[in-house]
Formats: sequence, C-alpha cells, structure tokens
Amino acid sequence: MSIGESTQQRIAAQVNAFKVAAIQMASGPNVSGNLGEARRLIAKAVEQGARLVVLPEFFAIMGMTDQDKVKVREQPGLGPIQSFLSETAKQYKIWLVGGSIPLVASTPNKVRNACLVFDEHGQQVARYDKIHLFNLELGNENYQEANTIEAGNQVVVVDSPFGRIGLAVCYDLRFPELFRSMKDVDIIVLPSAFTETTGKMHWEVLVRARAIENLSYVIAAAQGGYHVNGRETHGNSMVVDPWGRVLDRLPRGSGVVVADVNPSYQASLRSSLPALTHRILFSCA
Repeated sequence: MSIGESTQQRIAAQVNAFKVAAIQMASGPNVSGNLGEARRLIAKAVEQGARLVVLPEFFAIMGMTDQDKVKVREQPGLGPIQSFLSETAKQYKIWLVGGSIPLVASTPNKVRNACLVFDEHGQQVARYDKIHLFNLELGNENYQEANTIEAGNQVVVVDSPFGRIGLAVCYDLRFPELFRSMKDVDIIVLPSAFTETTGKMHWEVLVRARAIENLSYVIAAAQGGYHVNGRETHGNSMVVDPWGRVLDRLPRGSGVVVADVNPSYQASLRSSLPALTHRILFSCA
C-alpha cells in the first residue's frame, strides 16, 4: 500500500467521526451553583465541537449529609434540575446525558439515582435508575447508598444518531454482566463519583476493561476533587476507545474531556476481532 493510499483510507475512516465530551466537577451542596458550573463546562465542551455531552453522577448536588439529596429530589418531568438539562440540551443542540439526579422513590426517605438523556430538541429520550448500590466499610470511610437510594431494576439502551448508547452509573462499572446484557452497544456512558480510595486502584482498569470486552467507546464522566462535605473523589474522567486506549483524560478538578468517536474505526475492529460473536454462555447445574 502506498503512502497516498494509506492517507486516503485514514481520511475516509474519519468521515463519520464526531466529538463527545465528559464533564468533570467537584460539586457541592448548592444546587444553583452546581447548575451554573455545569452550564459553563457544557458551553466549553460545545465550543470544542462536542455533540454528545455526559455529566457526572449527582452533578447537581453533593450534600453535606446523605439526606440532602432527598430534600431536593424531583418528580419525573418536574423541577429545576430537569428543566436545566432540557433547556441546555435544546440551547446548544446537543444530546445531553444528565449524569444522575435524585428523583422520587417509592420510599419517602429515599431517591432514585436516575440518569436522564435529553436529545437536541430538549426532549427526554431515556431514563436509567442505578441498579448496583455502593457499600464500603474501609478504615474511616463508610458508604451505604442503600440507606438513601432505592435501586433500579432495568437495563437501558437508547438508540441515537450516534449509535446505540448503554447507560450505567458509577458502581455499576464493577458488574460486567450488566454491560453484556446491553447487547452490542456502540457507546457506554458512565456518570460517576468514585472515591479516591477505590478509584486510584480500580477506576481506569475497569473503565478500559468494559471498553475492551464490549468493543465499545466509554465516556466516563466523574466527580473529581475535594468536596465541601469532606469527601474526596477520584476524578480521571476519560474517553476510552474500543481498543482500550485512553483518548483524553482529566486527572482532577472541574473541566472537560473531549475526544473523537469514529464509527468506521469501531466497525473495523469488530470485523477484525469478532469477539462479540464468539460469546458462549454456560449455565451451572
């Protein structure tokens, strides 16, 4: 193959490429302040050409206590956080994955940790409620999400102009069977608030593993830094390609990670290494 032919093929492979962004924040207890910061960062992502933007888990509130998110929970379709997501998606003509927000649960003192997706018209097109609830008792750290969060029970995939998008939130990352059940998604979005303790050892390894085993792009948008409530989150928001390469990352602090998603490249990988067609499922007696 000549150099000219190689260049021509690379150009052709980029024709269908588009930009995506992961927003990283260090949210606090003030909802309006967090929404203002989210808007600023979304605008920055759009300036860089992003058409699909993902916010982190509980981007609108990281309260002083676990009950703070219960106090600001919203009814589906109503409330300032959902209005913000709808209006911002419409304003910038992007698909916006609203990280996760607290919605009402069937239990009065709990919330659903809900990931909402809005299209470029500001219409909500998908909702995923976090299934796996984090529990950690290690040294001085103690997290019991089940105390204030009601688990979801449905796997959610949404068809979009960018391909099939699978939705997951934070602790879900540790359960590969969830992603296998999504059935050949093109992009996985993962709003998160990984702790520094677990994140420094496990975050990148798990994000890259989910990309590799599903031959999917992963957009992992994280909380990253020190929070007013004393919590420290790991950050390292990243976009990973189907070969497991980290295309861009942000170690700490508020900011934006932007990268190209190339469907032609993804298709070529799946053709060269058809691992998704080689799956054999066994059941134990």
